[in-house]
Amino acid sequence: MEPWLRNLLILAACCYECRGEDSVTQPPGDVIATEGEQVTLDCQFDTVDTNPYLFWYKQEANDFPKYMLRRATFGSDNAIEFQRRFDAHLNLTTFKSASKSVPLTIQRLQLSDSAVYYCALKPTVTTGYT
Repeated sequence: MEPWLRNLLILAACCYECRGEDSVTQPPGDVIATEGEQVTLDCQFDTVDTNPYLFWYKQEANDFPKYMLRRATFGSDNAIEFQRRFDAHLNLTTFKSASKSVPLTIQRLQLSDSAVYYCALKPTVTTGYT
């Protein structure tokens, strides 16, 4: 299997298990900033899962989405190339009406950071199918 296809299938799998009551919302539009600045990209989500997994992906022009990082209630992970300047904090609340979020912060912006950034949710609840 081609590497780009394998990565595309992994992204599709992350979205596959999202149930009807789960949602992820990112604000529309571009974020414009200057090199060297810090920027925060918002991602709001809603799920009934008490231990959700949230992911950030970066997609450059004419390329496939690349895994950046994962945040969960009990753990986190950053891909090697995204360990120094990229961070996200999982904000969970106990109130159903309050928003949950996982904003991505990029420090010391570089021109190479210009891309489309995707936030994705994967609940840990499975349907029992293998």
